[in-house]
Amino acid sequence: MTPQAKIGIIGGSGLYEIEGLEKVKEVKIATPFGEPSDKIILGRLEGIKCAFLARHGRGHRIIPAEINSRANIYAFKKLGVEQIIALSACGSLKEEIRPRDLVIPDQLFDRTKMRTSSFFTSGLVGHIGFAHPFCNKLSLHLYQAAKSLNLSVYLGGTYVCIEGPQFSTKAESAVNRLLGFSIIGMTALPEAKLAREAEICYAIVGLVTDYDVWKEEEHVTIETVLDNMKANVENVKKLIKTVLPKLERKRNCECATALKYAIITTKEKMDKKVYNNLKLLIGKYISL
Repeated sequence: MTPQAKIGIIGGSGLYEIEGLEKVKEVKIATPFGEPSDKIILGRLEGIKCAFLARHGRGHRIIPAEINSRANIYAFKKLGVEQIIALSACGSLKEEIRPRDLVIPDQLFDRTKMRTSSFFTSGLVGHIGFAHPFCNKLSLHLYQAAKSLNLSVYLGGTYVCIEGPQFSTKAESAVNRLLGFSIIGMTALPEAKLAREAEICYAIVGLVTDYDVWKEEEHVTIETVLDNMKANVENVKKLIKTVLPKLERKRNCECATALKYAIITTKEKMDKKVYNNLKLLIGKYISL
């Protein structure tokens, strides 16, 4: 497939489309891992070709644990995407990070239980480095763009990803605070791991909607989440338009070559069906 866009945008709760896209078309992408969450919307924003996907599907019909992240990331790779800006509703675990603030984290902690988190499987084994789960350069561009818009934004901190769809208990929230985590959400994983396996730069903009349940005088409700999300959506749309023209076109970060030394299985022992499914990802390093 001819590359269609180098920039991908994944919309979370409350953001199911991007206004201002020009020359729009919708595409349905087939993948070896099933169907993506929805059709991908291609177009130009600020003159930049980009691809947009609603993570939960338009109409918000998919719970976090059942999002087909492998299909979503593979579809972006198939379209030629090299950088993904992911938007994620989240709760704050720190007093100073307030509802309606933006957080661009630099670390992840995985508390999910049921999700397939790798493209690799028996028959073809790979181990990527994941010490730095977000692309530092992409994250910095997002932070600088947010500051230029005078948005309340934090750079750095740990995003703890829970299974959901339920919110935390007070005990869980208290432990997450004791561990020093900054924000809590349900969708950063396995997206970030799969993006790294696909050698796609990935950064998250956390849209803070609440204080989780640790703050005595405030308790998270879906009404609170939706009200604060609506307030954040307009800021995020401005942020995306501002940052797109500033993104680097030639990458020299660790994301771009994450698979270079990751494949462990010897060629003669590789499962051909698995290899064919992953050829889009690993074909530049290994051919059968």
